Amino acid sequence: MSFVFRRRVAMLALAVSGAVAGLAHAQAVPGAAPAVAESASAGQDAAGLASPGVAVPAPQGDSASASSGPSASGESSLAQVALAVPKASVAQVKGRFETRFPGIEIAAVRETPFPGLFEVQVGMDLLYSDADVSYVMQGSLIDAQSRVDLTSARLVELSQVPFDQLPLDKAIKQVKGNGERVLVAFEDPNCGYCKRLHETLNEVDNVTVYTLLYPILSPDSKDKSRNIWCAPDRVAAWRNWMLDGVVPPEAQCETPIEDIAALGRQMTIRGTPALFFADGSRVNGAMPLTALVEKLDSVHQALAKK
Repeated sequence: MSFVFRRRVAMLALAVSGAVAGLAHAQAVPGAAPAVAESASAGQDAAGLASPGVAVPAPQGDSASASSGPSASGESSLAQVALAVPKASVAQVKGRFETRFPGIEIAAVRETPFPGLFEVQVGMDLLYSDADVSYVMQGSLIDAQSRVDLTSARLVELSQVPFDQLPLDKAIKQVKGNGERVLVAFEDPNCGYCKRLHETLNEVDNVTVYTLLYPILSPDSKDKSRNIWCAPDRVAAWRNWMLDGVVPPEAQCETPIEDIAALGRQMTIRGTPALFFADGSRVNGAMPLTALVEKLDSVHQALAKK
């Protein structure tokens, strides 16, 4: 996670914590855990909100929030809140969210199948809010009839990247067999799981692997990446280092490393390896041999039918 994103998320956490402190007697959703933002040491999640599934009151301040009070029975629920407020556009929800949580950059706001509930995208994280942004919730939205995790499905969709937009000309290219199955990997030379990936790839045939050097893990990752890219045979230098631990000799030349780093930040790649397949799908982390082969085969077969 970038410094800027961490700072913005921290600002959101501070705003939510302040709201909770000022609303100590606010009612929580029936059956849910108390609407309290926990500290990082007590298990606070990456977005700085309470544990998944907990509705957190947003900072109050505009007249629209008055419509979300308790019902006559003394209880409130997300469904009651959703039905009680006027229909809002995604633009209105985005504006209200940014007003309540200044400094947080909203990538997108979308309607959900739940009436009155909106999906708020912050980077590659998803939050949910009512139309007035009186309540903010983090967790999985489940379709109870189909048993589909709509949040996970959305995250998979958001992580996809058009394959033709990846800078393959800036990659270390390895071809095995006929190379008909294709894989792109963002990798750090000091990444243990990347080394495990290449051990697995030793057992895979008929594949083309494009490695985009993405040095983010250690102080000398950039130096190793530069030395490998500038080697007379960068494919051999990469394989020798990843598989046999042969340190690449010092070398200097122009590299695409900074361009790849900028792309990785734009795609919110926070760890290595990050794998991309020819259909645009993404997998974070090394895959076991069976799973990798099945994925390569399924993607190749699906594209061949088109």
